[in-house]
Amino acid sequence: MPVNAQPESGSATSRPLPPEERAQRRFRGLKVAAAAFAAAALAGTAALALYIRSLPPLDLSAASNRSTVVLDREGKLLRPFLTADGRWKLPVTSDDVDPRYLAMLKAYEDKRFDSHHGIDPLGLARAAGQMLRHGRVVSGGSTLTMQVARLLEPRDERNLAAKLRQAVRAVELEQRFGKKEILDLYLNLAPFGGNLEGVRAASFAYFGKEPKRLSTAEAALLVALPQSPETRRPDRFAEAARKARARVLARVERAGIATASEVAAAREEEIPTARRPFPNLSPHVAEQVVAEAPTQRVHRLSLDARLQKSLEGLARERSLGLAPQVSIAILAVDNETGAVRASVGGVDYFAAERAGSLDLTRALRSPGSALKPFIYALAFDNGIAHPETMLEDRPARYGAYVPENFDRAFQGMVSARKALQLSLNVPAVELLSALGPQRFLSRLRDAGISIAMPKDGGAPGLAVGLGGLGITLQDLTRAYVGLARGGDMLPLRFREEPPAGDMPPIHLVEPVAAWYVADTLLGAPPPLNAVPGRIAYKTGTSYGYRDAWAVGFDRKHTIGVWVGRADNGAVPGLVGRAVAAPILFDAFARLGIDPRPFVQPPDAIVASTNHLPPPLRHLRQDVPKTIAAIATPALKLAFPPDGARIDLSADSLDGRGQLNLKASGGAPPFTWLVDGAPVTGPLRRREAQWQPPGRGFMRISVIDGSGASESVSIRLQ
Repeated sequence: MPVNAQPESGSATSRPLPPEERAQRRFRGLKVAAAAFAAAALAGTAALALYIRSLPPLDLSAASNRSTVVLDREGKLLRPFLTADGRWKLPVTSDDVDPRYLAMLKAYEDKRFDSHHGIDPLGLARAAGQMLRHGRVVSGGSTLTMQVARLLEPRDERNLAAKLRQAVRAVELEQRFGKKEILDLYLNLAPFGGNLEGVRAASFAYFGKEPKRLSTAEAALLVALPQSPETRRPDRFAEAARKARARVLARVERAGIATASEVAAAREEEIPTARRPFPNLSPHVAEQVVAEAPTQRVHRLSLDARLQKSLEGLARERSLGLAPQVSIAILAVDNETGAVRASVGGVDYFAAERAGSLDLTRALRSPGSALKPFIYALAFDNGIAHPETMLEDRPARYGAYVPENFDRAFQGMVSARKALQLSLNVPAVELLSALGPQRFLSRLRDAGISIAMPKDGGAPGLAVGLGGLGITLQDLTRAYVGLARGGDMLPLRFREEPPAGDMPPIHLVEPVAAWYVADTLLGAPPPLNAVPGRIAYKTGTSYGYRDAWAVGFDRKHTIGVWVGRADNGAVPGLVGRAVAAPILFDAFARLGIDPRPFVQPPDAIVASTNHLPPPLRHLRQDVPKTIAAIATPALKLAFPPDGARIDLSADSLDGRGQLNLKASGGAPPFTWLVDGAPVTGPLRRREAQWQPPGRGFMRISVIDGSGASESVSIRLQ
């Protein structure tokens, strides 16, 4: 070809494109790529929107399926219950967990938890890069929120579709809940192996304590377990659990949450190789309150977990010296509110030979002499006797009934105070005879005390004063709380919150009579090696040595103790003073505070026999009294009538502001008493005047020369 010839058409040789044209072509290519990317993004967004709309509403039922828990007055766990599917799911919040555990959890699982919106792009990119480099999944890139989403909607598949679903749900969770609520969901839902769900259940199962104060090693182990709960269970795979804990500790050290020395010590700490039992304090009360409100998940009781645990331990210790079938029940009550602080229904809940599943604080039993203080209290209250009234302790017969003292001996003439302190039977029956068995039982029942009588249908006899009836430890202890409160009865309550519409206290006896009994019982001889004069107490032993009782009180607490067999069998040597009283004094020692002294005595008390009116110096059951009762009409308090409301500013009072008191029948002289304290000396006439001290309820009594008495209750307003 000639040198100057032009290239033929279609030659492979082409001239270079000018720069302007190259730029235009590049721009057109970018536009096409951008359009394609936009179209793809739009299509992806539309597909994501369709996917999100196709998802059902987020199911939060797993978060509400919690174990029922029974707590003490301060929120300490007394007893949890399994869920219907047999899992331990104790409710917990981040406020209930050690802050260091939360810091470890975020550092290991999701260090940007507090700033992201459900998805952590940096975490996902890191996870993707690690997978490309290593050819396998090294870390999942899931946030704590995404893990909550997976736990709320558990699925077996672990693929991109599942991860996408978790990401969508995580964003949804972040929009609906705050960070604290999401963290609380994780703490409740995270699996820890077996049937343990939630950090609180795991902390009790592996360490036997609340997650509020975990050690560094304990917190690190609980952070590691949810990643692979079944293969790292410390009770089955201790070495795997140790290695997982070590990885968490290494991350914790790099994050500066723990020092190198703390981490080194944590690595040496032993791994728990067995699960611990969950708390089971006061199981009888726990079962009762759950049965009363089965849909309620959290029950806050008035019990004190520390005292409950201590008294349950006391019952176990004391049972070691008793026959295998003998059990012990203990009840501790706050006198001011009637709140039960401890309730031990038996020695061992799981012991079949002791019938441990029965709540023996509710069992009907014969009280023996434990009801005697109330005979004396009502006798004092009705003007029949006084602590210094002389009683006869000698053989006596009441029809076919012949009472005997426990030691079958007699003391002769004794004061009512000494008779009660020595628990003499004959003087107590003499007082009950003067008071009347039916009247005695009616006053107790009117105060809310449940009394079970034999089903023979006959009228109550004098044997009721020595245990011829049935009463529970709860009711007996409640009655003693009334004495400690100055005669006002309160219902026992087991829940921390007071019941709606509290009823006012029920009046049993006047404060003077209650104080007389309390002061008398304070002087009762204590058991061996016990300090006298610390608590007012009384013991009781039922017929046939079936029940041993001891109930005592100071100003702050009342404690009742019962010892016996659940099947009501006889136990040779089972005596209240020898068996139950030492437990009572030990129980008071375990309160952790010294017994509180009683309040000062009321102003109206009479301290010595010399100041007593003649009818109160001796409980006369002799012939003159019988003759007087036949020869004269029965004594009756004519004015004021029982239940009267008297206006202090009206004409009910005379010109000196005194209230006229009138009696009819009876034999002179007449002695008038108000709230158990004499306000006049013996008077031949049947009228007297009394200066009311002010508004309130008063009990007015009159005693005639034969020792007969009559009382009414009035209200001054």
